Amino acid sequence: MNFKDRLFIFSQHILPHHLLSRMIGCVAECRMPWLKNALTAWFARRYAVDMRQAEVEDLTAYENFNAFFTRSLKPDARPLPADPDAIVSPSDGEVSQIGHVEHGRIFQAKGHSYSLLELLGGDAERAAPFMGGSFATIYLSPKDYHRVHMPVAGTLREMVYVPGKIFSVNHLTAENVPELFARNERVVCLFDTEHGPMAMVLVGAMIVASIETTWAGLVTPPKRMLRTTRYDEAARAPIHLEKGQEMGRFKLGSTVIVLFGPDQIRWAQELGAFSTVNMGQQIGSPVRTDIIEPMPGEL
Repeated sequence: MNFKDRLFIFSQHILPHHLLSRMIGCVAECRMPWLKNALTAWFARRYAVDMRQAEVEDLTAYENFNAFFTRSLKPDARPLPADPDAIVSPSDGEVSQIGHVEHGRIFQAKGHSYSLLELLGGDAERAAPFMGGSFATIYLSPKDYHRVHMPVAGTLREMVYVPGKIFSVNHLTAENVPELFARNERVVCLFDTEHGPMAMVLVGAMIVASIETTWAGLVTPPKRMLRTTRYDEAARAPIHLEKGQEMGRFKLGSTVIVLFGPDQIRWAQELGAFSTVNMGQQIGSPVRTDIIEPMPGEL
């Protein structure tokens, strides 16, 4: 690791994460035309943002930088696969890691893993269905589309806000900050699906001003305390989202982690660390239990 990278990692430990992120968040919400237009134009050039896919292509038409950053896409920009059983990517981005939960740990990067239990907020009952299951970690870079969608259809059971640090979540920090995703601020959403329970974890990061869901709006609160909201009580109308439907968004970039239980789904063989994916792209399929392998001699 060179000096510049070492300095970046060191700065992650000493900077006032939340104060810095809130200050940048205020700038990102500014509606003064000279500021928001200059910031948006610079960002689009710096990160080569492809506005041809955006529903609104004119950079000056957005009310503020956050509106541009969380822009919607044209209806045909992210078609879903024809296969009704496909598990699809929840977002644009790059696969950070993908695989299986082993001994209650999720692989982060070479030499690093983190606790599934801690990732989901420290509740053993919540974590139990995912022990030995499958995970996919997708990093959203600044140029990516930053709305998060459902990999499969599901009914919301529980949402948990977990306070924490907000280290950067790029590849450099993933390789050098232990337990990164279990330390950062995050929102855990648990769904019941036809493939068993599914967890979607929206992980905050440095300068991420907020995390939102479509049913609760802004989730990251000013008082950073663990908070659980259940949605399976009889008095509540069920919140059901179809595959490909938007479930949340980041105001500035971060990471999504998707979890399924054991023996429920298999990831596409061509996917691995650093694979680029688009929202709606098939990344997995269900494990078929109705196919009986022939016994030796029956072929």
